[in-house]
Amino acid sequence: MPTDIEAAGAAADALAAENDSQVKGLVSTEANGLPGYTVSVETNYTVGDSVIPGTEAQHAKADATAVIKPRCDVDPSSDPEKVVKFDCDGGESFEIDPEDFEAGDLPDASALFSVHLAE
Repeated sequence: MPTDIEAAGAAADALAAENDSQVKGLVSTEANGLPGYTVSVETNYTVGDSVIPGTEAQHAKADATAVIKPRCDVDPSSDPEKVVKFDCDGGESFEIDPEDFEAGDLPDASALFSVHLAE
């Protein structure tokens, strides 16, 4: 099973490739108190004709930081040995019963977390 950074790297590589670019760096980080990743990318193609002399052969470069924000909350007083209720954005909720738990009972990750650019 891939680590979190390996999974983030695979996702960043795929997105960069869709844009004819490549990942040059990836680090885990924290932004606004949330966990995330900062990625550096560079295009595989050059800037080409430009109004700025001498830039025609340069590659575009960019950095971005994405954060992972939980969409659900759990009552801090919940007993993990009993049924735990999760209240999520949009008024949705679900419960996990440790006595009768199967991984397939979990909602899709997109219901549990949102990912957005922080910087």
